[in-house]
Amino acid sequence: MKEKIFNQLQSFSKGMFTPVLILPIAGIIIAFGNILTNAKLAEYLPFLNNELVFGLGKMLSGSLVSILTNLGIIFCVGLALGLAKKKKAEAGFTAMLVFLVFLNAMNIFLTLTGKIVTAESLSGTGQTTVLGIQVLDMGVFLGIILGCIVAYVHNRFCEKEFNGAMQIYGGTRLVFIILIPVTVVLAIILSYVWPSIQNMISSLGEFITSSGNVGVFTYGMLERLLIPTGLHHLIYTPFLYSSLGGVAEIGGQVFEGARNIYFAEMADPTILQLSQSVIWDARGLSKMFGLIGACLAMYHTALPQNKTKIKAILIPAAVTSILAGVTEPIEFSFMFVAPILFVMHAVLNGLGMVVLNILGVRAIGPNGLIDFLLYNLPLGIAKTGWPMYVLVGLCQFVVYYIVFRMLITKLKLKTPGRETDGNTKLYTKKDLKEKNNTNNKYSKEDSLSHVIVEGLGGKANIAKVDNCYTRLRITVKDPSKVNEALLKNETSANGVVIKGENIQIVYGLKVNGVRKDLDEYLGIVANQ
Repeated sequence: MKEKIFNQLQSFSKGMFTPVLILPIAGIIIAFGNILTNAKLAEYLPFLNNELVFGLGKMLSGSLVSILTNLGIIFCVGLALGLAKKKKAEAGFTAMLVFLVFLNAMNIFLTLTGKIVTAESLSGTGQTTVLGIQVLDMGVFLGIILGCIVAYVHNRFCEKEFNGAMQIYGGTRLVFIILIPVTVVLAIILSYVWPSIQNMISSLGEFITSSGNVGVFTYGMLERLLIPTGLHHLIYTPFLYSSLGGVAEIGGQVFEGARNIYFAEMADPTILQLSQSVIWDARGLSKMFGLIGACLAMYHTALPQNKTKIKAILIPAAVTSILAGVTEPIEFSFMFVAPILFVMHAVLNGLGMVVLNILGVRAIGPNGLIDFLLYNLPLGIAKTGWPMYVLVGLCQFVVYYIVFRMLITKLKLKTPGRETDGNTKLYTKKDLKEKNNTNNKYSKEDSLSHVIVEGLGGKANIAKVDNCYTRLRITVKDPSKVNEALLKNETSANGVVIKGENIQIVYGLKVNGVRKDLDEYLGIVANQ
């Protein structure tokens, strides 16, 4: 049962990537539009001081904000796409239809039962308008609930076919037919149940907020501790896109979640200081600063004969962490060989967020330096306090370096570069090619995919191939056939996590290419 629940959580976490990864793009465009309409920048950059540029910036920032006010349908369609095992396009289309059915069903039921609010402003009433339809304010949770239900029914019945005259009602049409009564009944049930859930969510948010820095520390620590399971997205996503991360009325519209509030405040020049809720999106501190100190500590404590090799490994990993915020290549380099370092990393990550909160710093940098520059510089120092963010980051760099170096040397931890046999746990592409050429274990015709398949116990042992932002996620039939050492040492993997039948192989940003080659090698046709 425990493993089954874990597998479901992994699938849900993977499915969340479809809608979540598109939202930062909207944020970057909003930031770019904010740059074009920034009066202070126009004083130094004359080409910004004209109506055409200003109008373009206004259109970019204003039009993309609409995404933040319609996250329900975005998550509904995105989750259905992400969780659907086949016929993904039909799953997304069905999800959109179900979302519309739900809105109208709930609106009609609320009206018939006299529960509909007729106040001029719906703020604080527990109701809102979604796509012009007044319903209970379920925020992003409505999309998550409907997306999961659509995906479940779709996966079970999308290939069910009938004979004769009923043939036209089979397949994905049957899925929609089943979902119509399910959606209507769900709208009725939630009309009674959701107000209580609203109170619970509000109480939880208030508890975390009222617990002050203890809540911030717990959030920051858990967001890192769950990295090995791949479930860390389940920690920060609700805070970024639901009322747990704050609620604010900006320009007559209500926004929920730290990320949404931040983007809305970016686009509103009348707001002089960002709200406190932004702290939940300050997760990039250790990515740009802390882990770089950890890398330097591992390099300085490496054995002399291994320094050249460890430098070739750590420098690309550090650059990836700084620029793109992808931390797995660094974290997996010490997570399993020295778990105490990973625990300390989680603690320091939480403490870093606490310091930012104490100092009132409202700058964010969720995905590295590029995001940090685009999100914060156009808003100015007074609004974000970004120079203090950098100062805290530099201090965190020093603390990470001192703590990691002390623990590595005092406890004699076998971090990369400290192996007495000279064999590090991570390999660069160059190292892999040299090793293969020297050993001639695999012929020239054998690809990286061949090695991966062999490490997974052969083609017959592979039940499902998938991937997320940085990891190849494989479901195998017999976990005992998996060769973890082969996958880790001879495929340039940054780490391998084995949880029962679920195998996660960390490749970083190149994972999409690895997945594509593996699909071709296995003869898998991508789902349409």
